[in-house]
Amino acid sequence: MAEQKIALVTGGAQGIGLACGQALAADGYRVMLADVQDSVLDAGQSIGGRGFVCDVADAAALMALFDQIEAEEGPIAALVNNAGIAKPGDFLSYSLEDFDAVIALNLRSVFAATQRAANGMIKAGIKGAIVNMSSINAVLAIPAIPAYCASKGGVAQLTKAASLALASHGIRVNAVGPGTIDTDMAAGVNANPEAMARVMSRTPMGRMGHAQEIGDVVAFLCSSKSSYVTGETIYVDG
Repeated sequence: MAEQKIALVTGGAQGIGLACGQALAADGYRVMLADVQDSVLDAGQSIGGRGFVCDVADAAALMALFDQIEAEEGPIAALVNNAGIAKPGDFLSYSLEDFDAVIALNLRSVFAATQRAANGMIKAGIKGAIVNMSSINAVLAIPAIPAYCASKGGVAQLTKAASLALASHGIRVNAVGPGTIDTDMAAGVNANPEAMARVMSRTPMGRMGHAQEIGDVVAFLCSSKSSYVTGETIYVDG
């Protein structure tokens, strides 16, 4: 029997990240989940893998995480850069501190993790897959989340740049752009009938998505079924 391939999902304690971990585990990966929340430890065990408490926006901590996983589990064959925050606020008074925090996690850490994972794959001779979590807000702007919109637009372009840089190594890089998904991040929409009506007015299928529906597309992009797909953002937005 072939050794289980290792996958790493950031922001994996709950919601979309955990759903990605579950889908990858169902596809036969041994999944490592990383998150700032302690609950990631139990989440990792629940899918037959491991959880690691790590702030991936901290570059040193992120590199140490990769080193630990490679030393204890083996080389990473699939990376899902899912960790992200939104920090909504009024555009005219939006703080640079909040802007920097969103960019650091949503964009800078995606670059750092992609670069580190790719180097590990190349060293191990793995033709791996990297999936970045973008958003419909890469193309659909909302004034109250300027940093989030900017970060996700950046993720879309970073995905393309990385896919070009890594194609010759057999490493595919794609992104998934969720619409409104029924997770904690959408709690504000759920609680506000006006906001929900606004979101549903631009959602032809007339409902929120489920985290599993994102996880399934991520698993597809980490599988041989998508072997000729790279540099794409697949919008899963109903």
